[in-house]
Amino acid sequence: MNKDLLTINELTAEDIGRILDRSAWLKKALKDGVTHHPLKGKSLGMIFEKSSTRTRVSFEVGMYQLGGQALFLSSQDLQMGRGEPVADTARTLSRYLDGIMIRTFGQKIVEELARHAAIPVINGLTDLHHPCQALADIFTIREKRGALAGLRFCYVGDGNNMAHSLIEACVKTGMHVALACPAGYEPDAGIMRQARQVAAETGAELTLTGDPNKAARDADILYTDVWASMGQEQEHAQRVKAFAGFQINEKLLKAASPDVLVMHCLPAHRGEEITAGVIDGPHSVVFDQAENRLHAQKAVLELLMASK
Repeated sequence: MNKDLLTINELTAEDIGRILDRSAWLKKALKDGVTHHPLKGKSLGMIFEKSSTRTRVSFEVGMYQLGGQALFLSSQDLQMGRGEPVADTARTLSRYLDGIMIRTFGQKIVEELARHAAIPVINGLTDLHHPCQALADIFTIREKRGALAGLRFCYVGDGNNMAHSLIEACVKTGMHVALACPAGYEPDAGIMRQARQVAAETGAELTLTGDPNKAARDADILYTDVWASMGQEQEHAQRVKAFAGFQINEKLLKAASPDVLVMHCLPAHRGEEITAGVIDGPHSVVFDQAENRLHAQKAVLELLMASK
């Protein structure tokens, strides 16, 4: 693997396989009560410019379980939040820490931090990518289905950071991807272009439509995310109108495979992007996904930090 985890696209198929295999081993070891401390004496700095439930708790607990410690660093408490250059923050933290996880707005901030840091940097979320969630998601799918290549993955909703990382993860692993997004809310064109190139190599199909029923036809996985992400709250009313008809509900479920998995990265707004009956129903693996953030991120932490 590279020094850092900034996007899924930067990982090779072999890298992804190693992460998934290690995630499975770590999950089983935890359930079996096996003590495993490869990061004993190591520290992870966690920079948060966006609020978090799953990211903060899973990384903090993950470091503890691996024998290390995690430090919560609010942007309001760092000099970076008062105008210190990102490069200076990266160089300084590299003298104290063994790794950095950052959850922020701009992808360029993460990239600059990684460029100047001498230690691994992990993208905990930006407006453009969410690689840790995508790794947990495909780990969950592999757990439930045994293999990834050839599965039909359907994403319904906003072509946002979650969609971007899922597209990259799916085509890298040979999954067929169908996205249904309202006009004006499609995924980034550059990410789609790169994904099509990867898909051509792996045999994956990648389609984009404005028709959720078409995208969901025979899908093995149905996935959605909130219509208004953090920082878009002022657009909520506009987005509710634009996304009408792009809800995962009982009717859409009938278009998919009979044993379809329903996924959502959380937090969810029941009654908007997904109905309560579906997210709380028998097809949902949403809370398995949430749990698997812990195991997938532990794999990333170990692979990036254990030998450093």
